[in-house]
Amino acid sequence: MPLRILFAGSPAAAVPSLRALATGPHEVVAVVTREDSPQGRKRVITPTPVAEAAVELGLPVLKANRIGPLEDEIAALAPDLGVVVAYGGLIREPILSAPRLGWINLHFSLLPRWRGAAPVQRAIMAGDEVTGAAVFQLVPELDAGPVFGWIEEPIGRHQTSGHLLGVLADKGADLLARVVDDLGAGTATPVEQEGEVTLAPKLGLEDGRLDWARSAEELDARIRGTTPEPGAFAELDEARLKVLDAVIAHDDAPLSPGEFDLRGGRLLVGTATRPLHLVTVHPAGKRAMPAADWWRGRGR
Repeated sequence: MPLRILFAGSPAAAVPSLRALATGPHEVVAVVTREDSPQGRKRVITPTPVAEAAVELGLPVLKANRIGPLEDEIAALAPDLGVVVAYGGLIREPILSAPRLGWINLHFSLLPRWRGAAPVQRAIMAGDEVTGAAVFQLVPELDAGPVFGWIEEPIGRHQTSGHLLGVLADKGADLLARVVDDLGAGTATPVEQEGEVTLAPKLGLEDGRLDWARSAEELDARIRGTTPEPGAFAELDEARLKVLDAVIAHDDAPLSPGEFDLRGGRLLVGTATRPLHLVTVHPAGKRAMPAADWWRGRGR
């Protein structure tokens, strides 16, 4: 049976799910997304990627940084099901119970591992080899509801959180659409979450700080996990150096932690174990550039 769906989401990672639902057999009655905000270096007021996609799809859009004040508008829509994908705000009662079937959430981890706002980033930073996506019933407790379905996805050795999130967003959209179809047919069967609960709080700027006294493996995971946001960085001569791309130099002789060396056109930096090959960096006040060019330009 076709369902009347209220969709809530904001970033680009939610767009594949919105498109999958909008082009399926169900009716998306409205889209809730966060308000327009300043973006880019020029701080241009810009709608969210979900808002832009909703307009393109001809769907009504409700913009709010908190969904609570939309109680009357949502009640008037009489949705059968609420679907949330990275909206960026909590959904509490009475809105949580407003749809006939409640709300489901597409979350980018294998729950109960990495409950919270940054599951993809935390999985990479922790050195996980596998992650995934899960669709679960939204409950008052954070990411704790029973799961309707999940997929697994290996984490590549060189994958950044931005790339992995893109993969999960696409594959998760297909999973979400299947779960919604099952809910419409009355065949969806959720199962309670099992296993150790780990938390994935939102990343802050300091999560990207690189400590060369740590192992190359830890530093590599931190760089990939914080790329593109909030970004990995180190401080050199009291200036911040963003590290955009780096790989572990498995076959090179060790360097002392924090020691830089230009070898064969490659810039290496020492860690507690193997050196890291810095590929691309973004020095303060300059453009992004090959790390070796930046080092040569420092007059070293």
